[in-house]
Amino acid sequence: MQKTVLSNLLKNPSEFSVTRTWQSDRRSPAMWILSYLTRHKFAIFVIFIGAFGNGIGAGILPVFVGWGFDVIINPPIDLDFLAWIAIGLIISQVIRSILMFGRNFYSELLGQRIERDTRDELYLDLLGKSMTFHDSQITGDLMARATNDVREINLLVTPGVNMVIGSINFIIAPFIIIPTIHLHLLFVPFLYTIAYIISLIYYLYDLRPATEKVRVTFGKLNSNLAEAIDGVETIKGAAQEDKEIERFSHSLLKWRNAFVWQGDIEAKFYALLLLGLLQAGALLHSLVLFRQGQITVGDVVAFNGMMQIFGFPTFAAQFAYAFISSGLSSASRILELMHIKTDLDQNVVGHSDTIDGGIEFQNVTFSYNNSTPALENITFSVQPGQTVAIVGQTGTGKSTIAKLINRTYDVNKGFIRVGGHDVQDWNLESLRQQISIIEQDVYLFSRSIAANIAFGVPNASREQIITAAKTAQAHDFILDFKDGYDTVVGERGFTLSGGQRQRLALARAFLTDPQILILDDATSAIDSATEDKIQRAIEQVAQGRTTILITHRLSQIRWADLIVVLQKGRVAMMGNHETLLRESEAYRNIFARYM
Repeated sequence: MQKTVLSNLLKNPSEFSVTRTWQSDRRSPAMWILSYLTRHKFAIFVIFIGAFGNGIGAGILPVFVGWGFDVIINPPIDLDFLAWIAIGLIISQVIRSILMFGRNFYSELLGQRIERDTRDELYLDLLGKSMTFHDSQITGDLMARATNDVREINLLVTPGVNMVIGSINFIIAPFIIIPTIHLHLLFVPFLYTIAYIISLIYYLYDLRPATEKVRVTFGKLNSNLAEAIDGVETIKGAAQEDKEIERFSHSLLKWRNAFVWQGDIEAKFYALLLLGLLQAGALLHSLVLFRQGQITVGDVVAFNGMMQIFGFPTFAAQFAYAFISSGLSSASRILELMHIKTDLDQNVVGHSDTIDGGIEFQNVTFSYNNSTPALENITFSVQPGQTVAIVGQTGTGKSTIAKLINRTYDVNKGFIRVGGHDVQDWNLESLRQQISIIEQDVYLFSRSIAANIAFGVPNASREQIITAAKTAQAHDFILDFKDGYDTVVGERGFTLSGGQRQRLALARAFLTDPQILILDDATSAIDSATEDKIQRAIEQVAQGRTTILITHRLSQIRWADLIVVLQKGRVAMMGNHETLLRESEAYRNIFARYM
């Protein structure tokens, strides 16, 4: 995968990045959306031309009708002139229809493209966030922002922006045409426009917090739903369905109340009252001018017909600006995620050599979210090619050590060297490609078995995948499935047993051929007979590469070159099995409990 230019990485440090020749403007929600809109200048041009043509076409229509009135009420009737009026009317409306089609087509196209682009940017940004960020986020709310909030940005463009542009041109058009009838007729529309703008400002001011509340409560509603679905087995096992339904209903009520609040504000749209005053005042003013002989009956008809045009911006604004307000609220929620700084950077200019397998921890202290240290003053070293077992009671920080080696997290104090270099000086992609971690909680994607095994090596051949599966003792059970290696496993691999998932994870690790192999209770769900086979496979694969074993199984601990005993986040003692069994009470306690 290509890297970004260095300047962009320095501005937006990230664990993951791709080439982006263009950067959005994230200073504010409005600027962010505007930066996307201005990328499509031709579409914007067509929308404005279409909206202007629609406004002028709508304004010309009553003018033609007014001319017709003057011809009919002033005999002898000039049929030829009436014919030309009809032809002009048809031509103007055909042109108007064509421009309207172009405007609506490009508006929809623009909305879809901006939805696609903003979703892509958010997705890449989320992938680039560190685990510290993801640990603090609620999955359901992230999904609401990545799907529903991004969709609201589409609706902001179409129908939102599209109708606002149309409304503006429907207001502008009468001011262009009315002076051709009589300049004094501008008085009432001018007063209406001023009052309309003032009422719109107050409307948007009241609407913004309501739309923000709707977006926030929907995110919480989605979070509760995702959590209930993900934990449905636990809910059913504890017979807590009624309690969870009540909890979801409470979230649903909050969302409903926020939506009703928004509806109440939209219902109090005073521009509708102004529209009635406009039409009454315009009729009165035109009749006064008619009685004074300054305009004709046709002018009265044309002018009052044009006043009907103001109905579109008045009615459209009632919900078009709601789309815009909701879209800006959604953009704000998306930018809120993007503005959270990640703790790690990809360091594309860092070391990218082959790791020799050496690992050194020097006075390492680390805590999750600045809480009680999970590790404190950890110091030990691993020579290239050594097998090291990390043992200790539950909660002593064993798995944390693995996550520090590949920079899932960065240390708070001290330093870690891999291959003679500080892990923070390594190119992050190069570092992680040479380290494979197999955890007890194996994550499999809803893809084929072959694709899951080849996840770290997408271009692996079928023969390489099969070889890795055989090494991990997974080949036989894979062939028991109807579709073999093409069998699609369910989300997180729920259609497989724990032992099967762990063997697929081992196959995935073997295929990547890492310089450092970390097994974090990777055989905990495997029966003894299969474990013996996998143990021999691991011993074979471990030849020539550094292997870290985080386990309680004596069969694996015995053959380690070095055993590090952790107690309450500190190194209690180091040595081989016989030495520790003889000299370390903490190790003997672990041995007595688990082995």
